[in-house]
Amino acid sequence: MKQEELNRLFDSLTDREKLAEMTQLVTSLLTGREDMATTGGSLDANLARADLDSIGTTLNCFGAEESRRVQDEHLAANPHKIPLLFMADVIHGYRTVFPIPLAMGCSFDLEAARESAEVAARECSAAGVQLTFSPMADLVRDPRWGRVMESTGEDPWLNGQMAAAMVRGYQGEEYEKTGVIGPGHVAACIKHFAAYGASEAGRDYNTVDLSEGVLREYYLPAYLAAVRAGVCMAMTSFNTVDRIPATVNRPLLRGILREENGFDGVVITDYGALYETLAHGACADKREAAKKALEAGVDVEMMSTCILEHGEELMREFPELRQAVDESVRRILALKNALGLFENPYKDADAEKEKSLLLCAEHRAAARRIAGESIVLLKNENHTLPLRQGMKIGIAGPFARSRSVLGSWSLAGTDGVSLFEGLREVWPDAELHTAMDGELGSLFDGVTDVEDRIDEACAALADCDVILAAVGENQNDTGECSSKTDLRLTRNQRRMVERLCALGKPVVLVVFSGRPLEIREEAEQCAAVVQAWFLGTESGTALADVLTGRVNPSGRLSMSFPQTVGQIPVYYNHANTGRPRLTGEQSERFTTRFIDCPNEPLYPFGYGLSYTKFSYRDLRAEQNGDTWNVRVRVRSEEGPEGVETVQLYIRDCSASRVRPVQELRGVQRVRLLPGEEREVCFSLTKDDLSFWNGSSFAAEPGEFLVMAGSSSSHVLCQSITLAD
Repeated sequence: MKQEELNRLFDSLTDREKLAEMTQLVTSLLTGREDMATTGGSLDANLARADLDSIGTTLNCFGAEESRRVQDEHLAANPHKIPLLFMADVIHGYRTVFPIPLAMGCSFDLEAARESAEVAARECSAAGVQLTFSPMADLVRDPRWGRVMESTGEDPWLNGQMAAAMVRGYQGEEYEKTGVIGPGHVAACIKHFAAYGASEAGRDYNTVDLSEGVLREYYLPAYLAAVRAGVCMAMTSFNTVDRIPATVNRPLLRGILREENGFDGVVITDYGALYETLAHGACADKREAAKKALEAGVDVEMMSTCILEHGEELMREFPELRQAVDESVRRILALKNALGLFENPYKDADAEKEKSLLLCAEHRAAARRIAGESIVLLKNENHTLPLRQGMKIGIAGPFARSRSVLGSWSLAGTDGVSLFEGLREVWPDAELHTAMDGELGSLFDGVTDVEDRIDEACAALADCDVILAAVGENQNDTGECSSKTDLRLTRNQRRMVERLCALGKPVVLVVFSGRPLEIREEAEQCAAVVQAWFLGTESGTALADVLTGRVNPSGRLSMSFPQTVGQIPVYYNHANTGRPRLTGEQSERFTTRFIDCPNEPLYPFGYGLSYTKFSYRDLRAEQNGDTWNVRVRVRSEEGPEGVETVQLYIRDCSASRVRPVQELRGVQRVRLLPGEEREVCFSLTKDDLSFWNGSSFAAEPGEFLVMAGSSSSHVLCQSITLAD
């Protein structure tokens, strides 16, 4: 629709219709038909039919036929024929499910992130979805929080790169040039703005209390990277920021997001978040909530009706709020126009296309390949892995045959491949034996005869050459509202691993989880450890590819694994103290330390093993004007062809604000043949050396360390100087 037509459409709307355009409801409230899914309480409002017919956006409508039917009903009733905009949480795939985002972060592969989003867009758009509430760019440091599985990890630079790549995958590369979201693509929504991942104690929806410097340097960069990539929508977070709920936080939304960073897209609340400001104690009633939301710059209120109920009186009383409403409605109409909904209100919804695209061979192949890149090999004593042909292989534990490996927020996914099925597909003639593989619902909790079951498993697997202990947490115990205080495997799983290891056979711990778990004792007992995450549709086949050596593992941790829950938060880019722990000797008693645990995580950020041994040498940093060209040589010393994830870090040695001991500034995935050596090049600029000094981002003169290596804990180091 041309801008002149859009202006005429806007001018034809009544105040009440504008407010309805700013309201989002689940589809069941519009149609009266049963809804597929919700993530909050029911709506406390009795809306007139005229309001329902003017609602602007809806969520949780799935399937091409259903979405077309709902759109037809809406257009028939809407006095201006303004189409609905259909939204959903397509987080890591639609019917073809990709690895959870935390696992995707471990791939360090930006093209994989883009491709997975593109496939998800292709599938969900055919099923009628026009906007996805993804990517989530919340930085995470506390694995007690169930939603760490939706984030790509603990590093702001990596999270930003991943978020931008996913935005381009969802919306299409052409959107930034043309402003049009073409066929097979959907609008993206960055979330949760801001700092939802910093909830105290890892408890969902909890308070966030951060300094401005920490907020700007760690938590905001990934959201803003998505803004620079052209993301269409931003979702507010449930938490407070500086003691003001994000949904009514004017300095955050109008100030930082719009005025400082130029975001001109649509701002939407999370599910019921505006009404929840009353429970926060930030608003006395719905009227005050509506007023504060409009002042803050909220455009769409999801699953509450404060603005719809009180907007008209507020517009009459406060002229500036009329302007705010008008700006919001123009933004919503502009988004619908970018999606082409005025010309084709169904966009890509097509039952035949839906049938042919969903779970097609091409999409499954992409899911398998990317899942393989997301697996992290954490331990491999005596070359236990890869498995060898002819081995007698035992598989024990709740995930041996389980297909519940898609991960939380898997939406339309129903087709997971189990570990057993994956191994059988890769090695059809392999001798596979399973035991204790039918207790996923409880993960052995409450199994009263567990010792007898373990006895039977040990007897059944005693003659195996190697045993895979397929353990972890239930996928339904991850995601939203799934916080934990105990990150260990369940007691009976721990007992099973202990007994299997006592057989004297090499045991491979294969851990399925949506977060870093506390596995220190099990890792010490087992010969090898594989972090399997929840890898989506092709979980079992991707794992089999890695376990058998068809794929050389290249995943690297995007979130540190704690030694124990008492260490949390533990992350690589921490600041030093005035009494740093240096050697671990007793003479360092009066330093920052635990008396019962090392300071360091069990497995640090960036860590991961390969079946190939790589070496680094000749790190050089050469200045060229305001840029440093950083070079390091990487060699494949031993083993098969493999991919090394080369990581570049910096450290500002002395500054007006205490700086982290390391900050990631670059990553390159380099494929090397046996014996091959290659020079890997990075570029550093003054912007890469800058930090928030209290009023702006700037780099200060002085010494910096440049580090390159295989993880945050294994690097070569060189000093550079930034002159005045």
